[in-house]
Amino acid sequence: MKWAIVLLGLVALSECLTRVPLMKGKSMRTALKEKGLLEEFLKKNPHNLASKYNLYAQSFAEPMYNDLDIEYYGAISIGTPPQSFKVLLDTGSANLWVPSVYCSSYACSNHNKYNPSLSSTYRALNTALSITYGTGSMTGFLAYDTVTIGGIIDPNQMFGLSETEPGSFLYYSPFDGILGLSYPSISSSGATPVFDNMMNQGLVSQDLFSIYLSRNGATGSVVLFGGIDESYYTGQINWVPVTYQGYWQIAVDNIMINGQVVACSQGCQAIVDSGTSLIAGPPTEISSIQQWIGAVNSNNEYLINCQNIPSMPQVVVTINGIPYTLPAAAYVRQINGQCTSGFQSMSLPTAQGDLWILGDVFIREYYSIFDRGNNMVGLAQAV
Repeated sequence: MKWAIVLLGLVALSECLTRVPLMKGKSMRTALKEKGLLEEFLKKNPHNLASKYNLYAQSFAEPMYNDLDIEYYGAISIGTPPQSFKVLLDTGSANLWVPSVYCSSYACSNHNKYNPSLSSTYRALNTALSITYGTGSMTGFLAYDTVTIGGIIDPNQMFGLSETEPGSFLYYSPFDGILGLSYPSISSSGATPVFDNMMNQGLVSQDLFSIYLSRNGATGSVVLFGGIDESYYTGQINWVPVTYQGYWQIAVDNIMINGQVVACSQGCQAIVDSGTSLIAGPPTEISSIQQWIGAVNSNNEYLINCQNIPSMPQVVVTINGIPYTLPAAAYVRQINGQCTSGFQSMSLPTAQGDLWILGDVFIREYYSIFDRGNNMVGLAQAV
């Protein structure tokens, strides 16, 4: 009888675990390159990944992405009846926003736009919202409506409606807007993040969510709200304390290649960020890694001979005493027959030292669990 009750409990828990499939679309970098626009675009819009984390630069603007290689996004709906949007599920920011019918910017012209007049559950708030990032900005206002994501109906959710999206950066994005999954302390204009609203209303069985990113273009990438799925990882989950409850920030011991420490020698801080494709760090240390792996700089892209991948070294990121190994197949990006490094320079000094970003290159190898109830990040070898 006891085991029957336990089994029923596990079944009930699995039914509460909400899955949001992620799509892997063509990156903005690839789309621009195919159109022959990448070089001109980068000249007009200097690439500065650090701008996403401008909270550290004493800015009160919402920290946003500036990564031309973002590829994973999911589907949500807003309003009654539902209006559909594709959004980047981003652990490196906290706000939900989508384009609105009030936006006449070029970047809004080819994306779905929310129309409040079509929703019976819309409620105006009219609080101004301003979000800045390295290649432009968006402005708009906040409102309330029902958000549906992966079967979870989240009523009275605060979200942003864009009125302007200057420049062409977001025009080339495969998604319409952003759904931030970080802590409320970095939310612009005091908006309650989606996951916080879910927790406050008891819509998830556990106050955590997890992310699995499939490899090599395969389908199956997913964000799970309210639970952990053992089918996505092998071995045990290693738990790491969050060191800053804003971003999902953790402490890293060091980074090694061939048994030698090549970066983060005195320890460093890193953000686990699903909204950034690469692994980013201080320019000098990233340059050292590029040399170790044999990457050659060409027009600000680090190229790799694809034939060298089988003989390239593993990069080991040690976190909380546990080594997390990245084989060359994980950190080399292969697009249209060209191979490039999955490491990128980013200058972002903080009071705790230079900041690192563990983006999708890392998350693809390690199933990542974001535990708000205990302020921990769980990492396990992804299948």
